[in-house]
Amino acid sequence: MIGGGIGVGVVGLGGMGTLHARSVRDLGAEVVAGADLVPEQRDRFAEEFGARTYETHDDLLEDEAVDAVIVTTPNRFHEPIAVAALEADCDVLVEKPLAHTLESAERIAEAAARADGICMVGFHNRHAASMAMFDEQHARGRFGDLTHVEADYVRRRGVPGPGSWFTDSELAGGGALLDIGVHALDLALYALDFPDIAEVSGVTRTTFGTSEEYADPEGFGDNWDAEAETYEVDDSVSAFIRTDDGRTISLEAAWATNREESMDFKVRGTAAGAQFDIGDTNLRILESGTAGADHYTDVDMTGDSAMTGYAEQDAQFLDAVSSGTTPESNTVEEALTVQRVIDAIYRSSESGRSVTLAESTLTDAEIERATRLE
Repeated sequence: MIGGGIGVGVVGLGGMGTLHARSVRDLGAEVVAGADLVPEQRDRFAEEFGARTYETHDDLLEDEAVDAVIVTTPNRFHEPIAVAALEADCDVLVEKPLAHTLESAERIAEAAARADGICMVGFHNRHAASMAMFDEQHARGRFGDLTHVEADYVRRRGVPGPGSWFTDSELAGGGALLDIGVHALDLALYALDFPDIAEVSGVTRTTFGTSEEYADPEGFGDNWDAEAETYEVDDSVSAFIRTDDGRTISLEAAWATNREESMDFKVRGTAAGAQFDIGDTNLRILESGTAGADHYTDVDMTGDSAMTGYAEQDAQFLDAVSSGTTPESNTVEEALTVQRVIDAIYRSSESGRSVTLAESTLTDAEIERATRLE
């Protein structure tokens, strides 16, 4: 088995932590430890996995059976846990986004560069069957030169946990953009092989989360109370990204908006295009030709439904841990680029103008001063 002989500790024992624990267990690793502040979470985790549980990540890192650490806590705590694990010579898989702020993400990247172990970031949709098939067709030159990506991750109504850490800017760092938009953005940058970014323009909105009239027909967020709950983050975003070589990305992400939900991912190339739902199994390729008569050709490719992005991602993590080699995908450097673009989108929305990635780390006062000079 891929994970044979690897002892895994999980920090953050909610739904995502449990998902990863089951995944690495199925891949042959041993889930030896878990850490969470909530006693009930620890008890449930210990019962399911037979693992030792701790209240803090510091206690978990003292467990000599822990070789690798998976971090699935609220975004604000990614940095202290990931850095401590790397400094303890553990290999690390940290869930997306890399951190709650760009500065925090940069500190994780610096720690990863100093560490002997590996650090991967949890962008599992890269490893879904749809994207794997796209990658192979792209490598064969089927699409020609890629020119534009349209990436949507839109819920009609789906604000997670009103009043939870998801809607607390101090804990999450952002809302829909950092929670689900980050998946679409990462996939778009990945499809274009992480190009140099020339310019970012974006608008974030907080429209529904503070409304007493928020309708939630499917009950995504129970016990909605706009006055009592903390809601300090964006619930939708529209952004446009231009690369140095003239390629472009359009991004739509929303927890709530008055349109149909969508996880559409569409890639335009000079020879063909592709489209699929983010994280899906199937891929459609769109071509045209002149043989016999001018015509369109749509090719539907059906992937293996057993191939999930989480399983493939965790398998690559365990393989890197076992071999001691730097992972080729889901690298900290890629995740840091994603974080820089996210930071630029928020800065652009705040300033009301397009920004470069270099500008995205300027203070609000510096942005205002630069705007006056223009």
